[in-house]
Amino acid sequence: MPGYTVTVATGSQWFAGTDDYIYMTLVGTERSSERTLLDKPLYNDFERGAVDSYEISVGENLGDIELVKIEKKKYWMHDDWYCKYITVKTPSGDYLEFPCFRWIVDDKEVILRDGRARLPQDDKTRVAKQHRRKELEMRQKTFRWKEWHPGFPMSIDAQTHKELPRDIQFDSEKGVDFALNYSKAIENLCINQFMHMFQSSWGDFADFERIFVRIKNTISEYVMQHWKEDFMFGYQFLNGCNPVMIKKCTSIPSKFPVTHEMVSDCLERDLTLEEELKEGNLYIADYEIMDEVTPNSTDPCTLQFLAAPICLLYKNSQNKIMPIAIQLSQTPGEDSPIFLPSDDEYDWLLAKIWVRSADFHVHQTVTHLLRTHLISEVFGIAMYRQLPAVHPVYKLIVPHIRFTIAINTKAREQLICECGIFDKANGTGGGGHVELVQKAMKKFTYKSLCFPDGIKDRGMDSQKDLPYYFYRDDGIKVWDTVKSFVTDVVNIYYDSDETVQKDEEIQAFVKDICSFGMQDFDYCEFPKALQTREQLVEYLTVVIFTASAQHAAINFGQFDWCSWIPNAPPTMRKPPPTKKGEVDVKFIVESLPDRGRSCWHLGAVWALSQFQENELFLGMYPDEQFTEKSVKKAMETFQKNLSEVSKSIKSRNEGKKLPYYYFSPDRIPNSVAV
Repeated sequence: MPGYTVTVATGSQWFAGTDDYIYMTLVGTERSSERTLLDKPLYNDFERGAVDSYEISVGENLGDIELVKIEKKKYWMHDDWYCKYITVKTPSGDYLEFPCFRWIVDDKEVILRDGRARLPQDDKTRVAKQHRRKELEMRQKTFRWKEWHPGFPMSIDAQTHKELPRDIQFDSEKGVDFALNYSKAIENLCINQFMHMFQSSWGDFADFERIFVRIKNTISEYVMQHWKEDFMFGYQFLNGCNPVMIKKCTSIPSKFPVTHEMVSDCLERDLTLEEELKEGNLYIADYEIMDEVTPNSTDPCTLQFLAAPICLLYKNSQNKIMPIAIQLSQTPGEDSPIFLPSDDEYDWLLAKIWVRSADFHVHQTVTHLLRTHLISEVFGIAMYRQLPAVHPVYKLIVPHIRFTIAINTKAREQLICECGIFDKANGTGGGGHVELVQKAMKKFTYKSLCFPDGIKDRGMDSQKDLPYYFYRDDGIKVWDTVKSFVTDVVNIYYDSDETVQKDEEIQAFVKDICSFGMQDFDYCEFPKALQTREQLVEYLTVVIFTASAQHAAINFGQFDWCSWIPNAPPTMRKPPPTKKGEVDVKFIVESLPDRGRSCWHLGAVWALSQFQENELFLGMYPDEQFTEKSVKKAMETFQKNLSEVSKSIKSRNEGKKLPYYYFSPDRIPNSVAV
C-alpha cells in the first residue's frame, strides 16, 4: 500500500503549540486520502518549536498532490496552533513543501497549496481555481474596510487589537501596550518622579538636564550641547527626524516679505538676495499645513498653542544650511514680524524653537503616522483582500506588512484616540492631529511615495548643490537596491507587460487601494490599474520601501533628535511672540513643556525609537514563503547588495560627530511595527 510521509513544523512563538486533535487530508489530482488523525491529545506532539513526522497510508495512487487540508478539533478547550509549514514525501521519493505560517484557531479547516507561486492565469484545474476563489472570499469577509475619521485613509474594521484576525495580531499584546511601554520607559529613564508634575515649569534650560539621559558619544548628547546653534538648526532639515520639509526656494512668497536689507549680513557671496535665489542658494520650509489647526485644550489648567511658521534657509560657502529669516504665521504684518539672526539672542532662539515645535507636529502626524503607518495599513488590507497566499506578490510583500495592522489598531485604541495618550503631551492632541491628517491627505499623492520623485519634486536632487544631504543619498541607494530585487522577482513570474494586464488579482489589488483604501480621492493619483512590468515594479517598490526604509528613516531617530526637549517641544504654553525685544530666558522656559509633559514626551520618543524584540531587518526572510530556487537566488543577491550599502554607510560615518545611519539596511526593520 503506497504511503506518504508528512512532516509538520510548529512555530516557536509562545503558546504556538497545541494539545488539540489535528487531522490531515491529502488532495490529489486523482483522488483524496482519508481524513487522518495525526495527533492525539497529551502525546507531546505539535509542541512549540517541534517538527513531527507521520505516515499517511492510501489504498490507491492519489496523483499529483494539489492541496493539504488541516483540521483542528478541540480536546478540552480551544488551543490555538501556529503551523509553519508541512512537507509531504510522496511514494516516489519527491518532496513537496506547503508553506503555512498562520494560526489555526477554533475548529476551522485550513487548506494549503504547495509553495510554488502562481499567477491566477497559471491555474488550470478546477480544484486550484476554486481554492483560490474561496480563499479570497473568506479573506474579504474577514478583512473589511472602515473609515476611522472622514478624510483619512481607510483602516481595518476592528475596534481593538483582540478583534483582529489571529494571524495579524502581535504574539503578545502586552508588548505593544502603549501606556505600559511609555510608563516603563519613564521608569527606566529614572524620570518617573516628574511624570505627574503638570503645570510645573522648569527653572532654566539646564534644568531640562534633570530628565535628560546622557549616553556617551550619542547624537542626543551632541544635540543637547549644540541645539542653539544655527548650524544645528539647519542641519536637521537635511538629516534630522523630518528631512522632508525643506525645498529649493525658487521665489520669495508674497506672504513672507523678506528683503535683501533684512538678511544681507547673512549672505557670504557678495550677491543680493535675488541673485542668491537665482544661483540656487536659498531653501524654504513652510509649515502652512499647521495654519488654523486647533491646539490641544484637553487640560483646562494649561493653555497650549500652535504656529504655522515659514523659515528661509541659506546655503553658505561651506555648503551648510543656515536659517536667515523666520516668520511665525502665514500672514505678514505688524503682529507677525520676521525674526532674523541679527535680532536679540532670545528673540531669534524662540523663533527657532517655534519652528522646531511645528516640525515635530508635522513629523509625528504627517510624515510618520500618515505617510508610513496608515498607508502601509492600506497596502496590507488590500493585499489580504485581493491576493491569495499562492500569488507571488503576496509572498513578496507579506513580510513587509507584519504587525502593521496590529500596531495601528493598538494606536487607535490607546494612543491617538479621543482622550488617548497622545493628548497628554502634544499640542495637536485633542483633535488637532486629526485635522492635520485630513489636510495632508489633500496633497498626498502616489508619486510622492516614490523616493526619487519626492526628492526631485522638492528640488533637492543635486548632490553637487547639497553634498551633505545623507537622507537623500542613502535613501536612493536603498530604493535602488529594493527596486532591483523587486525587478528580479517580477521578471520571474511576469514574462511580458501583457501578463501584468491579464493578472486580474494584481489589478484588483491596486484598484482596491485607490478606490477603497484611499477613498478614490481624485488628487491622490494612485493608479487604478497597471499596464506594464515597469509600473508593477515601481508600485511594489513603493510598498516595500515605505513600510521598511522610509519608516526606519523617520522613526528610529526620534530619541536622538527629540529627547532634548527644547530642540523638539511637543507643545508650547505661551503664544508665538508678536513683537521683538520682549523675550527673555524665563519667558522661553515658561513657553516650553512643563515637567509632566516633558516626561511623557521623553518616554514616548524613547519607546518609539526601540526595535522590537527579535526584530527582522530588511532582507531577512525566515518564513520561506517562496520555494523556487530562482527567487531564493534573487534574495541572496538582495541580501548581498544590502550588505554593501550598510558597509558604505558605515565607512562614510567613520569619525563623524553626527553620523547618519537611519537608512543603513542593518537598522531597517522589514515592516512598520512600532
